Amino acid sequence: MLGQGVYVSRDFNKASRYPLNLPDKERRVLKLRVNVGKVKKIDRQRHPMQKTWHDHGYDTAWVPPNCGMVPSGLEEDCIWDPNRIKVMEVMKPKNESSPQTPKFGYAAYRY
Repeated sequence: MLGQGVYVSRDFNKASRYPLNLPDKERRVLKLRVNVGKVKKIDRQRHPMQKTWHDHGYDTAWVPPNCGMVPSGLEEDCIWDPNRIKVMEVMKPKNESSPQTPKFGYAAYRY
């Protein structure tokens, strides 16, 4: 969707669903500290910088919520350089037996 980079979400429930090809018991959610640097908002399909934002000097591409880019309607970020990301905590994803949802949850995967 945004090209190469590490995709992250601030929504714990969304983060809990990834990676898609693993059973729930094998998934983990990462709490991250991210230096986002210079951010480019990509708010529609076929945006002129949808896949070239990094070539224009941006460190992060941000998809705002409910803009039609993400089927869930949730926001998403793509961080170009994984060195801007620090893992703070590794958590089990939310499920029916764990009613508490952390205030901030993050998922990350490299494209």
